[in-house]
Amino acid sequence: MYISGKILTRLVEAAVKAAKNAFPIWSSKSPLERSQILNKLADLIEHDLEAFAQAESKDQGKTIMFARTVDIPRAVHNFRFFASSILHHTTECTEMASMGCVHYTSRAPVGVAGLISPWNLPLYLLTWKIAPAIACGNTVVAKPSEMTSVTAWMMCKLLEKAGVPHGVVNVVFGTGAKAGEALVCHPDVPLISFTGSTLTARRITEKSAPHCKRLSLELGGKNPAIVFDDADLTQCIPTTLRSSFANQGEICLCTSRIFVQRGIYSEFLKRFVAEAKKWKAGNPSDPTVDMGALISKEHLEKVRSYVKKAQAEGARVLCGEGVDSLALPTGNQKGYFMLPTVIAEVKDESCCMQEEIFGPVTCVVAFDTEEEVIERANSVKYGLAATVWSSNVGRVHRVAQRLQSGLVWTNCWLVRDLNLPFGGMKASGIGREGAKDSYEFFTEVKTITIKH
Repeated sequence: MYISGKILTRLVEAAVKAAKNAFPIWSSKSPLERSQILNKLADLIEHDLEAFAQAESKDQGKTIMFARTVDIPRAVHNFRFFASSILHHTTECTEMASMGCVHYTSRAPVGVAGLISPWNLPLYLLTWKIAPAIACGNTVVAKPSEMTSVTAWMMCKLLEKAGVPHGVVNVVFGTGAKAGEALVCHPDVPLISFTGSTLTARRITEKSAPHCKRLSLELGGKNPAIVFDDADLTQCIPTTLRSSFANQGEICLCTSRIFVQRGIYSEFLKRFVAEAKKWKAGNPSDPTVDMGALISKEHLEKVRSYVKKAQAEGARVLCGEGVDSLALPTGNQKGYFMLPTVIAEVKDESCCMQEEIFGPVTCVVAFDTEEEVIERANSVKYGLAATVWSSNVGRVHRVAQRLQSGLVWTNCWLVRDLNLPFGGMKASGIGREGAKDSYEFFTEVKTITIKH
């Protein structure tokens, strides 16, 4: 159904008005009262976990197992985590005894928060924004991706039952160009939290600049894995397969450049390709498949185009797209499926090594020295995440310090403590998310001085 830009603008206007009207009551509630409501909402989503997982899988294309074990449990955890953390923040206090003064800080919610979330982890990332925003006392207008909005709608149906007052959480369904832009440009929305592409973030920055809005931008990545010759390949290979191809490679944290020290390059490549060939792509509702469908026909064509460009540049495709046959059930043969694809002998300046592909494609290249690989790993415009594999403790600390990445995992991947900052450097974003960082983003700080 087509909805005009004018209608969507009016819907955003109505949502902002509802949020603005609800703000005085919601912001006046104690952190404990808000915490109890967030926990209730978490309980309700968890009660319907299977229904949410089925909907997320069908809507996004991810496997039912991934939705069941990652997406929906994390959405539940997001509400519980911020329900707890909001109860434990402290403020600062200093004394100037010679002046007879005491200084302290206080924090207050900002107002109406505009939240824009992507299609790859729909409810997971939507709740990662809603939970801290409302825990801090803000009201929100959220815009999930128009491509994957079913679970957002399902969550809306639980808000009243959880005790969320009318107008605290408002969800607008529509495209980024219409609904998203109307939200970004609205003068009564003082802060925007966005997860998505760097290109869209530039547009948000330009449109929000006249209003001096506070921005949190979590953007793309071109994440390297660095495998030194003393790495434990029995742990490294299965983990790097997962970091490359989980959720069809449609995670901003996925590995798309694998640098392997020359002494073990051949062995790593042989074993990695052999294991990648075992990954099964197919019907997302089949609990035995490893990868489901990509998000759309257009996205599948885009990902495939990178493989063709790599081949045109002289790279070798060792498995996956164009090399192995993809056997699909009859009912899925017109779907947007793709096998895990490994490319070797790629030049660092290739688009496959420089641009975010956001699909099940990873490039494996050799390196000789630590100094060399750090320089090559940093030679992209992005700086979101990296992994380092080595048994040398001094080396992993040293390399981690020098990598231009907001997150560095060593001998593991995607192990997250939500208390700590999440976000990227360079074109991978502005700001950080996490217990303390989200609290600071979604509140205004004030310094108060008392002379006694």
